[in-house]
Amino acid sequence: MITLKSPGEIALMREAGRLVARTLTAVREHAAVGVRLDELDTLAHDLITGAGARPSFLHYQPTGLPTPYPGTLCLSVNDAVVHGIPSRYALREGDLLSVDAGAHLAGWCGDSAISFVVGDSPDPSDLALIDTAEAALAAGIAAARPGARLGDVEAAIGAVARPAGYGLLAHYGGHGVGRDMHEGPSVANEGRPGRGLRLRPGLVLALEPMLIAGGGDEYTTDEDGWTLRTADGSRAAHVEHTVAVTADGPLVLTAP
Repeated sequence: MITLKSPGEIALMREAGRLVARTLTAVREHAAVGVRLDELDTLAHDLITGAGARPSFLHYQPTGLPTPYPGTLCLSVNDAVVHGIPSRYALREGDLLSVDAGAHLAGWCGDSAISFVVGDSPDPSDLALIDTAEAALAAGIAAARPGARLGDVEAAIGAVARPAGYGLLAHYGGHGVGRDMHEGPSVANEGRPGRGLRLRPGLVLALEPMLIAGGGDEYTTDEDGWTLRTADGSRAAHVEHTVAVTADGPLVLTAP
């Protein structure tokens, strides 16, 4: 179901978004060679619960998955695109880490993701992949204006990613967000301008480009039932913001 949020509700979502932004900043600052993924997850859990909020991902179980999600964060390394489960894996020099975080504060959800390279010697191709993902996200945000169509947002994302030679994770994209982490509408990462739902003030969307360096869109699923990996072993980057459509244009609710 698609629900429009009032200005007061958007203000509450902005507070949830700020908490998610602070959490992602802290995780990025703490991530280093030798740090384990479960240590980053504990850090995020303590920050979110310490602020009186609830980790949105922890124990989340959508239809079709056999087990609830066991972590506060999704931590996806190298060829893992999304939904990587925090483990005792210790980060290594040059790892490409995608961090997805969600928090419910006062009943409202914020959802955001970042990607970065661990260590002091990043591969330029990884940096280019991340830069393109961020540019695609920025293009999608800029298109999220009242009167535009959902297809305009989707096309803006794809128009950055595809010409750069990157794949877009098949069957996955953004979504509406509010009291529930996943609400309508679904937002693909490529589409046709002028098509789809007309955007109105009060619509809140989580936009999340998921780019694959090898150019393909296909993926495999780990035995854990959650982690999605590139089919060809190439690197991937995932970035995301929660964005409100307002009369004055897009407002990024998960900005710092």
